[in-house]
Amino acid sequence: MSYERSKIDRFFLISVIVLTAAGFTIFLSASLGLLARDGANFVTVATKQGISLLIGVGFFILFSRVKYTWLRKSALFILLGAIVVNLLLFIPALTMHYNGASRWLILGPLTFQPSELLKIAFIIYLAAWVQFARERLSTIRFGLLPYLIIMSVLCALLLVQSDTDTLVIIAVTGLAMMLVAGVKVRHMSIAAALLVVLVLGVILFRPYALQRVKTYLNMNADTQGSSYQINQSLIAIGSGQITGRGFGQSVQKFGYLPQPTDDSIFAVQAEEFGFVGSIILLGIYLMFAASAFRIGTRSPDIFGGLLAIGMAFMVIVESFMNIAAMLGLIPLSGVPLLFVSHGGSALIIALMTAGMVANVSKHRK
Repeated sequence: MSYERSKIDRFFLISVIVLTAAGFTIFLSASLGLLARDGANFVTVATKQGISLLIGVGFFILFSRVKYTWLRKSALFILLGAIVVNLLLFIPALTMHYNGASRWLILGPLTFQPSELLKIAFIIYLAAWVQFARERLSTIRFGLLPYLIIMSVLCALLLVQSDTDTLVIIAVTGLAMMLVAGVKVRHMSIAAALLVVLVLGVILFRPYALQRVKTYLNMNADTQGSSYQINQSLIAIGSGQITGRGFGQSVQKFGYLPQPTDDSIFAVQAEEFGFVGSIILLGIYLMFAASAFRIGTRSPDIFGGLLAIGMAFMVIVESFMNIAAMLGLIPLSGVPLLFVSHGGSALIIALMTAGMVANVSKHRK
C-alpha cells in the first residue's frame, strides 16, 4: 500500500537547490569573460539566464505539485507533441542555423532547442511503456522491439538536426532504464551494438564528427585550429591546480576559451576553484543522482521509479559528457553542463525534470 507524503524528499531538494545555486554562481563568473569579446553583452546574457532560471523554478514547483501519474496517462501525447515541435525545424522561417546545425526554433526574441523537450518526452513514454508491458518485457516483441522502434524515429529527427550528442544521451538513458526494468541483457546488447554502428557511421560520413575524433586522437596536431578549444581548456584546468585562482579570477575566460559560458564552463570553474572545487561539484551531481535513484527505488509503481531513475541518469550522462570532453577523455561534444552552462532551454528542462522527480518523492511504498 502507498501513501502520500506532505513534503519533497529532503536530500533531493537540498541537492537541487545547491546545484542550481552553484551553477548560477559559476555562470555569472564565467560570463564576465564576455566583457573582453566584441559583440557579446554581459548584461543581456546574464539577464536571459536569470529569466530562464525563474521560469525553470516555476516549472519545478508546477511539476512537483502535479501528481506524476498524470504523466503516465498522457505519455503518448507528450511524445507526439515533442516530435511535432521538432518537426517545426523543417520550416526555414522558424529555424536558426549555427555552426552547420539546425537545432533551434526562433520564438520572437527567444530561441528554443526542441531536442531538450524530446529527451524528457522519451523518458516519460518509455517508463509508461514498461508499466504497461511489465510482465512481457523479457520478450523481443514487448521489450527490445518497442525500444528500437522509438529510437528509429528519434534517430531520424536528431540526425537531421546534426545532434548526435543528444541521440547518444537518449539512447544510453533508454538502455539503462530498460536494464533496470528487467529486460534481458542480451536483448539490450543488440541495441547497444546497433548504437555503436550508428555512431561509427556518423563519424565516417559526417566530416565534423570525423574531425572531432581526429582532434581527440591527436590534440597537438592543430593547436590554433581544430585543437584550440581542448588545449585552452586543459590550460585552464591545469592553471587551477589544487584550490584554484579564486572566484572571478579566471584568465582563460578573457578571450582564450571559446564559449566560456557554454561548452567550456567547466574549465572556467576548474581554473577558479581548482581540483577541490571540481571534486565538490562532482559530489553535488552525485548527491543529486543518488537521492533520485533512492526515490526511484521507493516509488509505489514501476512508472514512478523509472521516471525518477531515467531523469537522474539523463542529467548525469549529459553533464559528465561535458566534463569528460573538457578533460580530453572523450571527443569534444556540444552538450551543456546542466544547471551551469548558458542556455535557457537546458536549464528550464533540467529544473522541470527535477520537479518530476520531486513529485515522485512525495509518494513511496
